[in-house]
Amino acid sequence: MEVRRPVIRVPPPGPLAREIVERDTRVMATSTKFLPIVAERANGIWVEDVDGNVYMDFASGIGVLNTGHVHPKVRKAVEEQIQKLWHFAGTDFYYEAQVKLAEMLVEITPGDFEKRVFYTNSGAESNEAALKLLRWSTGRKLFIAFISAFHGRTMGALSLTASKPVHRGRFFPTMPGVEHVPYPNPYRNPWHIDGYEEPDELVNRVIEYIDDYLFHTYVPPEEVAAIVAEPIQGEGGYIVPPRGFFRELKKLADSYGIKLVDDEVQAGFGRTGRFFAIEHYGVEPDVVCIAKAMASGIPMGAIVFRKDLDFGVEGAHSNTYGGNLVAAAAAMATIEVIKEEKLVENAARVGEHLHRRLRELQEKYEVIGDVRGLGLMQAAEFVRDRKTKEHAVKERDRIAEEAWKRGLILLPCGKSGIRFIPPLIIREEEVDVAMEILDEAIRASL
Repeated sequence: MEVRRPVIRVPPPGPLAREIVERDTRVMATSTKFLPIVAERANGIWVEDVDGNVYMDFASGIGVLNTGHVHPKVRKAVEEQIQKLWHFAGTDFYYEAQVKLAEMLVEITPGDFEKRVFYTNSGAESNEAALKLLRWSTGRKLFIAFISAFHGRTMGALSLTASKPVHRGRFFPTMPGVEHVPYPNPYRNPWHIDGYEEPDELVNRVIEYIDDYLFHTYVPPEEVAAIVAEPIQGEGGYIVPPRGFFRELKKLADSYGIKLVDDEVQAGFGRTGRFFAIEHYGVEPDVVCIAKAMASGIPMGAIVFRKDLDFGVEGAHSNTYGGNLVAAAAAMATIEVIKEEKLVENAARVGEHLHRRLRELQEKYEVIGDVRGLGLMQAAEFVRDRKTKEHAVKERDRIAEEAWKRGLILLPCGKSGIRFIPPLIIREEEVDVAMEILDEAIRASL
């Protein structure tokens, strides 16, 4: 079977794209736009811009489109729901769609205990809800988060976020009561430990740091409500911790009655080759925060948590759009598609292939210092020198731009990384096309 390739009809950005970008700068707030791609339509792993260029999408709307663009089953579910009822304030009234979706979420999220669900509209709002839930239910006011973490940009979530100074600059004071500790990054960490060669030593240092340097000096553990962590750090660089880390972290948390919050906003819904990334580590978190891929592009989020943590008081927390009927329909269809099309299994299999291809490029080019990831959540980190690990930021940006000009959409992560997060429907042959383009882009950039 012939493998489809990107089509560049006009050197991007084309005239229509440039005109829309100029209009955007006149009326839109400054944001984090990385490349001047102006999308017109999309299907599967392919995106067409306003000038007719067709790109291979290895960004997936920042990890949102796990089922691919405009999946027919998700589209049908949305269309059918729109014909009946759009919105009915599920926090104040009742409808079956949010109940059915909650039953599905309770079934698929890790944890052999009774659970409850609260709906949100985004990943940041899910993390905000988790903060309120745990302050309410535990009576404790402090939280532990990790350096290089990203949990959102709203003020409560921002207090947990620590991936880039620009996220926090000029926004102080953030919510008080959050302490940050080093994440067990095998490639870069404060102790200069090679975490690939000595994973247990790296894990021990992080646990020791929390227990000895925080809990036995200035952070009373009996006042800590939760430790909040990403199972794979996303915006911070797609950092995969050693396999034993979360087991030891949960053991430490349990010893002090501290809850574990698992932020699956970017890593969830099959992305890593498990339905949720925390399943790789054999740990049951107390709260799971989800969003992004949950409804295949319709804004939707939730937290799934232990029943005993529930507010238990009406009005303690609520919102207007959480559990919206159209979003709930999309989310239910998304879960069904992931199961029926075995996208979790595909992510694991094709993800291994993607990882191997990235490793081959690492052997070929000294500028690639590290390759890491699980499933179809992969990253390459670019460095100017493999010994010093000096970040190659400009080089990374040039490579991503050259890839875009050749029809491959990529996104950065960390200080000098590129993330590779195509829809979970992708095939190995399509990965090979993307890696050929990446190879060309690196050669053109050096």
